[in-house]
Amino acid sequence: MIRTKFYNTTKQIIRCFSQTLSRTVDPIQDKSMNESCIVVNENDVATGYASKRKCHTVNENGDILLHRAFSVFIFNSKDELLLQRRSLSKITFPGFVSNACCSHPLYDIDNEREENNALGVRLAAQRRLNFELGIPPEEADINSLHYLTRIHYKSTGDGIWGEHEIDYILILHKDVSVNPNSNEISDIYYVPKNQLDTYLSGLSSPITPWFNFIVKSKRLNQWWNNLHQLNNLTEHDKILRI
Repeated sequence: MIRTKFYNTTKQIIRCFSQTLSRTVDPIQDKSMNESCIVVNENDVATGYASKRKCHTVNENGDILLHRAFSVFIFNSKDELLLQRRSLSKITFPGFVSNACCSHPLYDIDNEREENNALGVRLAAQRRLNFELGIPPEEADINSLHYLTRIHYKSTGDGIWGEHEIDYILILHKDVSVNPNSNEISDIYYVPKNQLDTYLSGLSSPITPWFNFIVKSKRLNQWWNNLHQLNNLTEHDKILRI
């Protein structure tokens, strides 16, 4: 088990955000913004594609292109939740605390456009879990990634970069080998259910909007309480509007 600490003092977090504001754009992160996301309508029907950069840019009217995404929640055999602190190299929400992995199926990858049983999304999640957290593909095989439901949310972020997503919720309930990519993740931490509220309220780092929405909606508690019977909570025909 890996347990590391987040920045937890006012001076540290101020220093982190000062570094974020003054930093030059990370070339690896900048290159990834050229990848193509799948643009969808409010019913999650694919309507085209656009670069990740365009999909996360807040326009002058406060609008952001709606696109397909996923959020993976990892629980180990002790039913502890894996959280991460996003690297300060990230262009969107740098330094924010979030669930294990949040990313996008890519239009550029044919298999990730496959919609039947969310196969494309699960393949994308497997790819990103390996890239961000170093989890071997065989430990995050697509049959272990339980597709639960979809969430539609929007956040204008810092007014320059934001999110507007149909977010597929995937649960991975097993022990996994973790070796975080420092360009993506600065810290990780496993949190027991009875400590989550205290842990989050004690953070100096902000929380990503999608994770914050899910926690406040009480959906996370519901999933957490039913890890051994997730099929009873599966809602593939619904899109939760948060």
